[in-house]
Amino acid sequence: MDAQHLSDRLAAVAAFVPKGARLADIGSDHAYLPAALLINGQIDFAVAGEVVKGPYENEKKEIAKLNLQDSLIPRLADGLAAIHDEDAIDTITIAGMGGSLIAKILEAGQDHLRGVKRLVLQPNVGENRVREWLMNHQYQIQAEQMLAEDGHIYEIIVAEPTTCPVRYSEKELLFGPFLLEKPSATFQEKWQGELQRCQYAVQQMQKATNTPAERLAAMQHKIALIQEVLENDYGNGHH
Repeated sequence: MDAQHLSDRLAAVAAFVPKGARLADIGSDHAYLPAALLINGQIDFAVAGEVVKGPYENEKKEIAKLNLQDSLIPRLADGLAAIHDEDAIDTITIAGMGGSLIAKILEAGQDHLRGVKRLVLQPNVGENRVREWLMNHQYQIQAEQMLAEDGHIYEIIVAEPTTCPVRYSEKELLFGPFLLEKPSATFQEKWQGELQRCQYAVQQMQKATNTPAERLAAMQHKIALIQEVLENDYGNGHH
């Protein structure tokens, strides 16, 4: 993979970046995502944030190699601290980390979210954590996409700030309001797998001598939700 050939996952993230956006890509690694958008003329300006020195050096090399120094700024910074006021950033992408970490980055960087019109988030796990943060901070989910690549299933969550209070049900937080509406084959595959993992975890807990009752109850509740969603979908007959 490079800036000319994004992975399916990053290409899907890139597709949600509005044309002409001023982009901050946080945890940018080699800066492939912003570089690709610049090369394709989708955007004119981007910041690539990295908290780790190694990937930051990779970014700098990649940017120089592609001759994008004028429009792609690498910054060694923690989370949204990579964004400076004068960047006038209006779109943020955060791809390829855990949902808890994405929520933490957004929480810590709220000062940098002023003026940002769109968040494109791709958690590897813990998607519900991301949706909870969005709901609690008045961001409305605008679109979601699920895709499989190299044996992993990824979810992309696109959100925009709103002045109205945002409410998602427990199911919408877990499964995604848009993904739940039209469950794909990939959706079935993901949640079948998750169901089996949860069921196995419950079996292990029940064998244990001092099972934490709360954890067991939470896991059984999750199993019930997944079963309901999967059965509902199979039972609908219009798929």
